[in-house]
Parts: sequence; structure tokens; C-alpha cells
Amino acid sequence: MRLTKGPLDLILLISALTLLGIGLVMVFSSSAVTANLNYGDSLYFFKKQAIWAVISLTVMIILINFNFLVLRDVAVPLMLLAILLLVLVVTPLGTDVKGSSRWFALGPMRFSPSELAKVAMVMFMAKAMAMKTSKISSFTAGILPFLLMVALVCGLIMLQPDLGTAFTIAATVFFMLLVAGARWSHLGLIMLSGLGAVGAAIAIAPYRMERVVAFLNPWKYASDEGFQTIQSLYALGSGGLFGMGLGRSRQKFFYLPEQHTDFIFAILGEELGFIGCTAVVALFLLFAWRGYKIALNAPDDFSRLLAAGLTTTIVFQAMVNIAVVTGTLPVTGITLPLISYGGTSLLFTMIMVGLLLNISRYSTHT
Repeated sequence: MRLTKGPLDLILLISALTLLGIGLVMVFSSSAVTANLNYGDSLYFFKKQAIWAVISLTVMIILINFNFLVLRDVAVPLMLLAILLLVLVVTPLGTDVKGSSRWFALGPMRFSPSELAKVAMVMFMAKAMAMKTSKISSFTAGILPFLLMVALVCGLIMLQPDLGTAFTIAATVFFMLLVAGARWSHLGLIMLSGLGAVGAAIAIAPYRMERVVAFLNPWKYASDEGFQTIQSLYALGSGGLFGMGLGRSRQKFFYLPEQHTDFIFAILGEELGFIGCTAVVALFLLFAWRGYKIALNAPDDFSRLLAAGLTTTIVFQAMVNIAVVTGTLPVTGITLPLISYGGTSLLFTMIMVGLLLNISRYSTHT
């Protein structure tokens, strides 16, 4: 296929870079106290995140400037690599942090294979679904193989354990099946099965059940499982309309756990208020609009499914994180894309942004 390059989607680029900029500011503000206590350097986490930001931006620029159709050739090997790493990370080769084995230690850095799995799964499914568009209406021949792959990857991620990432990947594939033209009856069956699987995952793990019970009434469990949700709500409530001012959070003084990672949105709300939270949500909605527009205008089935999957992965994860922080969902341990501290997460999110921008250059519409 011969493709003609055009301009990239500047609105999506600006929204992503703005979120990245807000993230760097909030990582510094939310982590300064903890960093100073633990490392004697209030800039410790900020400097690491800034280095990852430079690396991520460089990779994004590289990805913008090549033919995205090459991805079809590497989708299967990348998926196999991701599966291998997901197996190895739950062996002694992985690093155990707070009871979870989600990372490989690479000197001073850590690498999370689940982040690679998100991108690899979207690429693999985009290629596989594009090749089976004529069979997608059949459950056995078209959809079942995709579900088996999802079950394998999500099952491996659950061993870490990481329900939030597994949920994100499953939801992304579900949306890609919708875009590919799967029947509504099949999608309904998949949704019911998925909800049943989530319920089973919660029921067999006592700590997850405790989180759900605490979610229903966090104040009853204010000293243990409900503590984080309550402190998050205190932070958001203290921010009011305009916030307490950048750097003036009280919850970051060891009241709110994971204040620069999973719950950074709560610190943002405390310091920048409802206005700041609304601005971040608006930027993610803007990103979603442009991402799905890129998918609609993509030149072929592969790029259409790829763009839809990449956009859904980022936006859905943002939705889940914000829902957790605001007490709308139980605590899942999932970060806010482009804003939370985390080098691997930032790198692979910017890889997805770069691929979306690449596809936008081959749009069939101006």
C-alpha cells in the first residue's frame, strides 16, 4: 500500500504534551516531601521523571517518522516477548515490591512488562482482527481465539497480581472487537463473562474483597482499607474550586499513600482545585476525541483498529484512575497516564502517542 504523508494531528500532540507538562509539575509538588525525607533530595523523583520524559519524547519523535505498517511485521514477535516477560516477572527474576512482583530491576531503574503488554496486545489484536474481518461475526472462528489470548495475558498479569492493568487490557480488546464489527449479542456475552471473571478474581483474593467492602463504606474502615480513599476525598474536598495553591497540599505530608503515583490526581485537586481537575479531564477528553477521529480517518483496517486500541488504552486507564481517586471505584493500583510518576508507564504511553500521531499523518481526510 502506497501512503501519502500529511500533517500530524497537532491537537492530539498539544493535549498529550500539556498533560505531560502538568504531570512533571505535579510529580515534583506531590513527591518533594517524601523525596526529601527518604533520599535527602526534594527533586529526587522529579529528576528521574524528567529524564524519562526526555527519553519518552525522543522515542515518540522517532516513532512519528516511520511507516506504521512495519508494525504488522513485529506484532507477533513483540506479543511473544511480552508473554515471556510476564512469565519471568513472577519468578525470582522479578522484583517484589509491597507484595507484588510487577517489575524487573535494571540497576537504578525498574521495568514493568505489563506496560509492554498493553502496547503489544493492541498491535497483535489490530493485526489479527484486520486479517479476520470476514470472520468477526462468528464467535467460534472469529472471536474465540482473541478471547483465549486475552485470557492468557490477563491471567499472567493477575499472577503479579495486577487487576487494574488486566482490566484495562480486557476493556481495550472489547472495544476493538466492537470497532471490528463483532455482533452485539457476542459482545453482551463477553461483557457478562468478563464481569463474572472480575467478580471471581475479587472473591478468591481476600484483600480485594476487603477493598470492595471498604469502598462501599470507607468511613467504617477508616483506619485500614478505607484510609486511602478517605484521605483522597479529604484532599479533593480541601481544594475547593480554585485549590490551596501549587505546592501547598497538606495530604502529601504522609497522610495520603502513593501521593505521587496512583493518587496524584488527589494532590492535583487539593492544590489546583476543581478547576485544575476539570482542565485535566478536559485534556483527556480532547485526547480521546482526536484519537478516535484518527481511527475513523485511518487508511486501512489495521491502522483503524490500532488507533482505536491505543486511544482506548490511555483514556480508559485515565478514567479508572480518576474513578478510584474520587471514590467511584474500589482501589485498584493503576496510575494516571502522562501525569503519575513512573518511567516505564510514561515511556510506553508516549510510544502510544507517537504511534497515534504517525497514523494521523496518513489520514484519509484533511
